[in-house]
Amino acid sequence: MKFALFSLVMNIPNAVTGEVLTAQQKFQNILKQAILAEELGFDAYGIGERHGAPFLSSSPPVLLTAIAARTSRIRLLTTVTVLSVLDPVRAAEDYATLDHLSEGRLELIIGKGNDPRHYPLFGITEEEQWESLSERYLLLKRLWSEEDVTWEGRYRPSLHQVTTQPRPYQSAIPIWHGSASSKLSTELAAKHGEPIFSSNSFHPQAKYKELIDHYRERLAFYGHDPRQAVVGAGAGSLYLANTSEEAIKRYRPYYDAFQATSAAQHNNSPFKDLEDTIKNGPSLVGSADAVIEKILDYHSAFGNQVLSISVDGLTEAEQREQVQRFTSEVVPVLRREIPNSVWDNSRNSN
Repeated sequence: MKFALFSLVMNIPNAVTGEVLTAQQKFQNILKQAILAEELGFDAYGIGERHGAPFLSSSPPVLLTAIAARTSRIRLLTTVTVLSVLDPVRAAEDYATLDHLSEGRLELIIGKGNDPRHYPLFGITEEEQWESLSERYLLLKRLWSEEDVTWEGRYRPSLHQVTTQPRPYQSAIPIWHGSASSKLSTELAAKHGEPIFSSNSFHPQAKYKELIDHYRERLAFYGHDPRQAVVGAGAGSLYLANTSEEAIKRYRPYYDAFQATSAAQHNNSPFKDLEDTIKNGPSLVGSADAVIEKILDYHSAFGNQVLSISVDGLTEAEQREQVQRFTSEVVPVLRREIPNSVWDNSRNSN
């Protein structure tokens, strides 16, 4: 299995210490986190995209460019790029530039996002999100793979013989499709034979498994080999301790603080409390053995080759502690138990 550390750059008062970071302090924390992820052997680091408090992740290509300048090996992911509201020309230019500055380490995960606040900001309605995403995705692919593009659609002005600059560093920037709630996302990924990344964050396993199963079924329908499907999966919050009881005790204040945010309330989690979330949901809170057992269980359901985790909200010291424990106590077992070749030879320059 391969591993990504990611952040939505959530900046809320620390639930234990009460510390409040300035925006500058939070950005510096993210840079340190990405550097640590590379030092510890993570395969990728991701930045999500949100457009409102408590998140500071409104500009992933800028933040990922800063990370690219401070790292040399780790893959750089967008988790996710909310392409349903972005101008594909601007996205093509920004991310192709990042692709060069990272020397081909960029992979885009696209989606419609799950925060309704971004729709009025960018002039579309929530009802248009899937049609908008599909149109913008197809145009983005053309802008990266073709020159002198002539195009007409609904969600931006028409183009006549446009060639965006710079051209991507990689011969093809990999695109993943973020999947959280709708078969429309898995249908789009399957039609084009591209990988999916299940959010797997807020609901029971069965909901996400249904979408992943649909993706494999539709891959076969479109003539792709479902046995070659590439699947990534997120996870709930990570907190490791010597015992599961200790992990739950230490993590509970963070869980309560996050559940009080408007973002968490919008996700409408079906779990009644932290214990229910750990038992029946994707949260990785417990001893190393308990967390390994849960990840293996989810892998048996999803067949995912990549797992992403986040330590958003913890103190900087606890972030370091958690990612270090994860890479020393959990990762070696999973790399041995679930080998795969994703990202083994992923740099693909012209």
